[in-house]
Amino acid sequence: MDRGSRDDRWYLRLMAPNTKGDQFAWLDPTSIYINGAAFHDLLDDLEADLEGIEPDVVAGLDAMGFVLGAALAARLGVGFLPVRKAGKLCVDTDAVSFTNYSGRTQQMEMRLPAFAPGTRVLLVDQWIETGGTMEGAIALVERQEGRVCGLVAIAIETTQRTRAFRANYPCVSAVLPGSSWQRECDAQFLSSFEEYRPEQAFPAPAGNARPPSRDGR
Repeated sequence: MDRGSRDDRWYLRLMAPNTKGDQFAWLDPTSIYINGAAFHDLLDDLEADLEGIEPDVVAGLDAMGFVLGAALAARLGVGFLPVRKAGKLCVDTDAVSFTNYSGRTQQMEMRLPAFAPGTRVLLVDQWIETGGTMEGAIALVERQEGRVCGLVAIAIETTQRTRAFRANYPCVSAVLPGSSWQRECDAQFLSSFEEYRPEQAFPAPAGNARPPSRDGR
């Protein structure tokens, strides 16, 4: 579908509310990935908004940042570097501690060495809430003398830490700053939840993919 004719950022309405309690993230964006039209429109928008940012490699954060990061790397024609939770890589690594969105302290690690000094690294995660995970990834890249050339996510919530990200790095998100989607993400409740139905995101039969209309049908 032509970007000029489709409902802008329509795929954000496919995101699912949390149904499992406070130990989980407050919403699930993975339904965007399930729907082919939604996933490709998301990538189209992110790729367009990345114009002028030229990474040498895309680094995706464990775990859902792998999905978005690898897809973007393929679109941009560059390689993909996984930034993993501790204890997963069988090669020499550098590790950093961080506090995740749930307040738990964890470690993440990156292969050592991963790239030459001066390499431009685009960091991608599915969602940036408190910013602790992304801050840890930035530290890993900069320890190896890489240059963080941008941050990408479906949404970047507004916090003191993410304000610092925006001040120091190019930041691209499907949820545009200043939009109604941004205000709802910051409040951690989407009005689309009131009409959410799982079948909205079901994969369409081949050759019949199309986005849902504004009323979800």
